[in-house]
Amino acid sequence: MKNVIATFVLTAFAALSMHAQTVTGKWKTIDDETGKPKSIVEISEKNGKIYGKVVEILTDKKDAKCDKCPGADKGKPIKGLTIIKGLSKDGKEYSGGTITDPSSGKEYKCALKLNGSDKLDVRGYVGIQALGRTQTWVRVK
Repeated sequence: MKNVIATFVLTAFAALSMHAQTVTGKWKTIDDETGKPKSIVEISEKNGKIYGKVVEILTDKKDAKCDKCPGADKGKPIKGLTIIKGLSKDGKEYSGGTITDPSSGKEYKCALKLNGSDKLDVRGYVGIQALGRTQTWVRVK
């Protein structure tokens, strides 16, 4: 009986540890200007690629549309918009895809890197990573 309980506890701990070491899940974005929470983005994996979709807006702009977004995203509601597209794992980082800033409609190259188990460094850049900026998102528990 002790072995069964020990196995269960170890399995549960391993499952929680694995979840904490992945970028998938829900993340709270923080507004650069106000320092206040702005939205919740759910990051998921599909066919080996990473995608992030706005699932909740935490400001008074809950019905905002992405009027400045390019292409098929133009005029779509920000809630439900996929803003992170096509990243692949590259060592400890995810890169090779894009991120869209719904406020400006601009699309940037993107890199994601875990900063501990509950913080995610999200870097948007043009050309090379040195020419960009990083936001830190916080995991939603």
